[in-house]
This record gives sequence, C-alpha cells and structure tokens, in this order.
Amino acid sequence: MEFKDHFSCLAAKYAAFRPTYPTGIFEYLAGVCRQRQLAWDCACGNGQATVSLAGHFQQVIGTDASEKQIASAVPHPGITYRVAPGERSGLASSSVDLVTVAQALHWLDLPLFFAEVARVLRPGGVLAVWTYGPLHVEGAETDRLIQEFYGSTVGPYWPAERKLVDAGYQDITFPFRPLAPPPFDMRERWNRDRLLGYVRTWSATARYVERNAVDPVIGLEDRLAPGWPDSQSPREIRWPLTLRVSCKD
Repeated sequence: MEFKDHFSCLAAKYAAFRPTYPTGIFEYLAGVCRQRQLAWDCACGNGQATVSLAGHFQQVIGTDASEKQIASAVPHPGITYRVAPGERSGLASSSVDLVTVAQALHWLDLPLFFAEVARVLRPGGVLAVWTYGPLHVEGAETDRLIQEFYGSTVGPYWPAERKLVDAGYQDITFPFRPLAPPPFDMRERWNRDRLLGYVRTWSATARYVERNAVDPVIGLEDRLAPGWPDSQSPREIRWPLTLRVSCKD
C-alpha cells in the first residue's frame, strides 16, 4: 500500500513543537495490561509517546514508516526504533502486551492494521489509540482567530483522513472488547512564538505553503499581535483528547 508521508518534511519542527501527552494515560494503560514485558508504539513519529511508555514496560518498540521521523526520535536505553509501516510491523506473533497509536491511527489502513494488531498481541493484550482535535487558547478573541485559521484559512488543505480526528475516532469500529478509560486532556502554557511554531507543524499548513508558496502563519501572527502583544507572554493552551482502549480476550 502507498505510504502517505505528510510529516517527513516537518520532522524537526514536529519534535520541537508538539504538545506532550498526560502522564496519566501511560499510568492507566500500564495498569490495565496483564503483563508489561513489551509495548509497541506504532507510527511513533519522534518518540513522543514512546519515551513515556518506556517508564512502564521492560521493552518498547517504536515504529514509523518515515525514516526522517525515526532519525529524529528521542533515544532511550529501553527503546528500539525501527522504520516499518504499521500494517507490517515485523514483530513476532503473540509477543506484545500493549499497542499504542498516538494521533496517527487515521493514517493507517485500518483493516490491515487491526489484523496486524490481532497477530502480535498476546491474549489479554491491549490496543490503545488516542487523538486530539483543534486546540483552544486562553482569551476569547485569540481562540476565535485560531479556530478561524484551523477551519477556514488552512481548512481546505487538511487531508481527508483528518475527518476521523475531528470525529474523535468515534466512527471507527475496533476489533476487540472495549474498555472504559477515564477522561484526559492536554494542557500547556505556551508563549505566542511557541504556538505559531506548533501551527507550522500541521499537515494542512505545510500543504498550504507547498501549493501557494506563502506561509499563512505570518498573517495569523499579525492578527494575533493586537490581542497578544507580548510574544513571550505564556497563555494556557488546551486540547480535548479522546482515548479509545480495547482488550484482546
């Protein structure tokens, strides 16, 4: 199958500007696993979730189809990174206790990926995927401008798969018994420059630049400046997060 690579060109920015996931997610997932020998973080990108898993499992494998993402992944003695598509992991059958996919399930061929997960999970193994949609920024006018940029300025440039993210993966049928995780969200305190760096990691922003030879974030910065004049002053950023967890009986 064709690998739709939206992020190799953004690997360095992705590593520098993406928000961090709540530690509670990893504590919860470790608690619902029968064993903690091996976790597979599929489509791991720069290892953002992979490193957190390493604090709870004896060994972690992080895979991504992008060589550049793997090259920028955070090294850790308990992690092995590999270039591999999620649909063909190369892992042994019935060897994995936890499979995670953080903000990337929508890029995978779901029937093939779910078949691969069924193959590699041990009985009682857990599949956990999570996603987050548009952020919300402190300050009503600032938040309005961010939502306008997301939905209107770069909205037409989001890949079709983005619809699954906006729906919180609720339209996807999972192959195993569902579990009921507690609610989580992500919160950061970022200055304006950090926020704009994050916006530049969006696949829609990159496609806008590619097709128009113009960086739309420059215009967004101009619109944000009157209501957020100090670019180094931090504000709270919040992302509602959807976590779906299922267990292979």
